[in-house]
Amino acid sequence: MATIFSPSAVLSSSSSTTPKPPLTSPPTKPHLTIPPSKSPLNLATTVAATALATTILTTSTPPYSLADTTYKLYYGTAASAANYGGYGGNSDKKASAEYIYDVPEGWKEKQVSKIQKGTNGTDSEFYNPKKKSEKEYLTFLEGFPRLAPKDVILNNLALSDVDLQDLIASAESVNSEERKDEKGQLYYVYEIDGIGGHSLISVTCAKNKLYAHFVNAPNPEWNKDQETLRHIHESFKTVG
Repeated sequence: MATIFSPSAVLSSSSSTTPKPPLTSPPTKPHLTIPPSKSPLNLATTVAATALATTILTTSTPPYSLADTTYKLYYGTAASAANYGGYGGNSDKKASAEYIYDVPEGWKEKQVSKIQKGTNGTDSEFYNPKKKSEKEYLTFLEGFPRLAPKDVILNNLALSDVDLQDLIASAESVNSEERKDEKGQLYYVYEIDGIGGHSLISVTCAKNKLYAHFVNAPNPEWNKDQETLRHIHESFKTVG
């Protein structure tokens, strides 16, 4: 335990020693060269400045890493195979869009052939050039005024998508839920966790069509880019 020294104890100890010759009073000038208020003032100013700088840095830092990713909004027209104009669309694409979704900056658009469009209804597709199997795409089918039960919809989507069939067959878990947008439109949302990859699917019906938006990634890319992939999955919605 530390010993606490009392000033009175120090004084009594000093009084018992042999008296020393009287000392002359020290000059007072040196005590006036450094004002006692200067050091506390500088310390207070430094603390305040540090606090202000910390506040500025804190409020300027993005709250999550999505702020580091920029996106462009894609407008899809869901054109039939007969009316499909090929890569790039036309200048009226925004005005005639039937759905939209976000695309990460740097991803490339894949040209969809008329055969793809006619076979499984693929309308648009984008992929990460660093890993082409990390991608998002949209398919649509005509003649669907409303959504069927969730399991029926997923099975029908898999009929024309071999990769989806394989993913479901090897899946460790398949989760599904319903959500509604701000207009009350119903969406089915699926998340498939497979041995080799991960898939997020959003399905809805509008204008007598069934739209299915897919976000797929191998597990290493999913683990690394999950936040971005969930963002583009949630960005899909129909318009018009």
